[in-house]
Amino acid sequence: MFGIIRPCRHRLSERLQTSWTAHLCGLCLALRDDHGQLARTATNYDGLIISVLVEAQAAREDSSWRRTAGPCPLRGMRTASVAKGEGARLAAAVSLALASVKIRDHVDDRDGVFARRPVAAGARVVTRRWDRQSAGSASTVGFDTAVLLDAASRQGELERTLRPGGSVLLVTEPTETATSAAFAHTAVIAGRPGNAAPLAEAGRLFGRLAHLLDAAEDQSADAASGAWNPLTATGTDRAEAERLCRDAVHGIRLALGEVELADRALVHVLLAHETERAVDRVFGARHAASCRTGHDATGEHPHDAPPREAPPGAPVPPWVPQGPGFTPPGQKPPNPRNLLAGCAVWALMACTCQLLCCEHNDPFSREPRKGFCERHDCCDCPDCCDCCNCCDGCGDCCSCCDGCDGCDCGCDC
Repeated sequence: MFGIIRPCRHRLSERLQTSWTAHLCGLCLALRDDHGQLARTATNYDGLIISVLVEAQAAREDSSWRRTAGPCPLRGMRTASVAKGEGARLAAAVSLALASVKIRDHVDDRDGVFARRPVAAGARVVTRRWDRQSAGSASTVGFDTAVLLDAASRQGELERTLRPGGSVLLVTEPTETATSAAFAHTAVIAGRPGNAAPLAEAGRLFGRLAHLLDAAEDQSADAASGAWNPLTATGTDRAEAERLCRDAVHGIRLALGEVELADRALVHVLLAHETERAVDRVFGARHAASCRTGHDATGEHPHDAPPREAPPGAPVPPWVPQGPGFTPPGQKPPNPRNLLAGCAVWALMACTCQLLCCEHNDPFSREPRKGFCERHDCCDCPDCCDCCNCCDGCGDCCSCCDGCDGCDCGCDC
């Protein structure tokens, strides 16, 4: 999964984490249903923002935007409520079209395995099929993917004709145009035509940000391999690239302020805060988004507080492992398994990715364990409270965080 938006589970409230996962799984399943199993490799974090925007603008009941998906290895073979409808289909079509463009670029640049003729030939077949499929599914929701493919073709022409010392924004223009069109169409699907203009502006700046961050991340590797890089080709130093990125983040926040949303919380977290964290990840943090005191009103740090017990009879949240082999929260685990039974359960859990991706009970001791991915988390979030978590109820933490005890999100919007 690729993308500049990588929200950490530590920075999302339970409600927002559930919603984020629903959109991620909804995008993956929409790709599978509309385009086949191979298309699921186009699942990406940035693409699901399209689905999030559509749902956030539509004043409909949550049930109309959700369906129950079957067990999946990446969810520990558990069912889940996932996003459905036109938003997920548009996100799938856009993701597939952009994945096709990305693969075609790798083939043209002869990157890695794509330098081999059999691999390149197979990749071209896949990209042509994905172009047709994305165009067909996008047309069902009224979107023309030709704007994305045209932008991709102009991208190559701009890179070939760009002179040293030219503006790097000339190179980002095709990406800006493509993302602007996709963002604006979410207003059409949601029945909010008045949102089209500010969303187009937010999409344009998001495309600029994504292009510049990708170029900054790859600059050293491109220099080592001799690949073309927009920052190097235009002579843009990293300080100027960072300034353009931070200006883009600020512009996205201003544009979002003009968008009428039925539920602003997740959109605000992803586009107003995760974009800034993406810039900090590439260029280094400009300021520390940390608590002023690091402690709550009781004198304890929020992460040091004991876990809250669910009241008796309360439903188990969807992210809590449950089902055969799992111990209900608050209950003492049963006796350990013997070696043979433990090995059998370990093999089953390994084959279903539970050992990697999910909280689970140890196959031998039955004690609660975190998945490998969680134990080796690459999370860059600070060990402190998060502005949008403590203001989850209002959905606009830039205006309400003043009321949170000791929480400073460092937001300058």
